[in-house]
Amino acid sequence: MRAFFCATEARADKLTRWLVTAPPVLFLVVFFVLPALIMAAASLREPGPFGGLAPLAAQGLTLDAYRFVGEDPIYAWILAKSLLVAGLTTLLCLLLAYPLALLISLSPRRRRDFMVLLVILPFASNFLIRIYAWIMILGPLDLLYRSGAVVLGLVYVHLPFMILPLYTNLEKHDPALLEAAQDLGAGAWTRFRRVTWPLSLPGVLSGSALVFIPVLGMFAVPELLGGTGDILIGNLIKEQFLDNRDWPLGATLSLALTAAVLGVAALSAAAARRRRRP
Repeated sequence: MRAFFCATEARADKLTRWLVTAPPVLFLVVFFVLPALIMAAASLREPGPFGGLAPLAAQGLTLDAYRFVGEDPIYAWILAKSLLVAGLTTLLCLLLAYPLALLISLSPRRRRDFMVLLVILPFASNFLIRIYAWIMILGPLDLLYRSGAVVLGLVYVHLPFMILPLYTNLEKHDPALLEAAQDLGAGAWTRFRRVTWPLSLPGVLSGSALVFIPVLGMFAVPELLGGTGDILIGNLIKEQFLDNRDWPLGATLSLALTAAVLGVAALSAAAARRRRRP
């Protein structure tokens, strides 16, 4: 009888784990794995005479798109520039968001909800309306269609995605740790450097991922605020699919962007694991 109950409990635990893990796995398969496979298949095709993809039976598979991207250094340059812009945007968001998130976490509880509401309030308006508002602001100042305008717009759009994870992390810190450090003679900077900052690193990494990855593929902000002189990898992919209708080349660039994102994520995960080791 005991063996029967143990077996039943084991099956129930297995079913519970399956029910918990199945939805996110299914989500990743449908919205990440399958699109990646479709892009991989499209990258091996020939472009059609009027755009799109040529019939598979007539042309077969080819690596021409990969050779074209590999032989022209402009694509590597645009990807490197996109990585630089994404990194700069992430750094600026962190520098602006950390003091604000710390201020919100240290504020009285009755004020926190209102301050968080102010952070997420821009989401109540349409994304394009907010970008066109920046066009109206920067245009008369002769700051439009410059690299600085692109970075400014990217920081403005993605700043809340850095503030919220940081605030969620900082509000969970135990004040007794700072009090203990102060009792031991640590100054304000030492308390921040030795206590607050290390404890907030999970929030920093989460916020950085939420900013860096979308910025790397963003095309609307660079196109509206930067013009033709500030093309990033997202703009290039959009042009291949919608303007040039060279789907194999667009798919190849999409895979290159995906590989870059996965590479950055792998490096971040490795750094986090190295930090957790005793």
